[in-house]
Amino acid sequence: MIALKKYIKIAFICICLFSISCKITTKKNLNHNNKTAEQILGNPEFLAISYGGYRMSSREIQPSVEALKEDLMIMHSMGIRTLRTYNLQYPHASNILKAIKELRSKHADFEMYVMLGAWIDCANAWTDLPPNHELEDEENNASEIKKAIALANQYPEIVKIIAVGNEAMVHWATPYFVKPEVVLKWVNYLQNQKAQGHLSKAVWITSSDNFASWGGGSPDYHNQDLEQLVSAVDYISVHTYPFHDTHYNSSFWLTPEDEAALSETEIIENAMQRAKSYAVQQYQSVKNYVNSLGIEKPIHIGETGWATTSQGLYGANGSRAADEYKQALYYKLMREWTNENNIACFYFEAFDEPWKDANHPNGSENCFGLFTTDGQAKYALWPLVDKGVFKGLSRDGKFIKKTYQGNKSDLLKDIFPPKLALDLKMN
Repeated sequence: MIALKKYIKIAFICICLFSISCKITTKKNLNHNNKTAEQILGNPEFLAISYGGYRMSSREIQPSVEALKEDLMIMHSMGIRTLRTYNLQYPHASNILKAIKELRSKHADFEMYVMLGAWIDCANAWTDLPPNHELEDEENNASEIKKAIALANQYPEIVKIIAVGNEAMVHWATPYFVKPEVVLKWVNYLQNQKAQGHLSKAVWITSSDNFASWGGGSPDYHNQDLEQLVSAVDYISVHTYPFHDTHYNSSFWLTPEDEAALSETEIIENAMQRAKSYAVQQYQSVKNYVNSLGIEKPIHIGETGWATTSQGLYGANGSRAADEYKQALYYKLMREWTNENNIACFYFEAFDEPWKDANHPNGSENCFGLFTTDGQAKYALWPLVDKGVFKGLSRDGKFIKKTYQGNKSDLLKDIFPPKLALDLKMN
């Protein structure tokens, strides 16, 4: 009888310990899959990327939830844990959230968070009428914000950031840009929704825009509304594109005279170091402006990237910037710099998207992806293919393989060093 009581006591203790262990494990798993924006942004273990899953030359053809799951598994395997989306007028973003939730329920180790974009337009944007930058498209903008709130509340374990607008304030976005007061209005609205309990206080609010729009460029952008916007957001999301400035502001890009005797690859490697420094300089210019206001805010990179093909301004007859070799160097340099400095970098972008310049299949806007549309890994990701990271994963029935059939010699035939600065001066 004594032995039986002793056995029951031991069994009871074991059950209690097991119960406590389960609770701790469950709590650990919940914490593991429910990070805050503050914990995610700038954490090298939570790499970020910009993502659109469109396979076709029109956004009217939406990728299925199953197709999105394929992409999510591919990105997850390469260490991506945070995605950025752009708008809510299509079901694409909500389907991404649905796909993530289903993958989380099926795979205990699947973890992915989202920076949800709400598109902001001026009046008459994308119509036959001249865009009116003095007024906003209030109906569209209100709809985007309303949908963002609804999705953030529906998927609180996934949506950690809402971005009000994408390059919505920069003046060269001529079809749709608005004044900072419009973005400020909606940022304040979202912050008020948080204060009133209609949106989780843990959701960070930002606007994702060009470095110049955040005060890092011309003083023409500096005004009271921008200052108030800097104060209102939870963090600043900056875009920097040395790639585009290889044409529009090429002084950093051209090959100096004292490098003319170097090999092509050495010239390119030096050029990409300068491109990285150019991006760092633009980031720092925003930081300097924010500091000049006496405001302290986290600053992360909402977009930066490098296209691999161009039949126009950036190709062999242009700035010679677009190819896979240069993209790989830029990707590596930017990931290293941002990780070392605890800066989130929503690298642009995961997959090529042919809808962006549907009339020109080889247009650079279609070709910023680290993967081709049919799922081939570009040169930047060849090392991950070699490691077997993508083993068993496919996109639309095609397993992940290297571009150029993995032949680096063939890849190098398609690269061109930047033009010599001396040659341009003589011309």
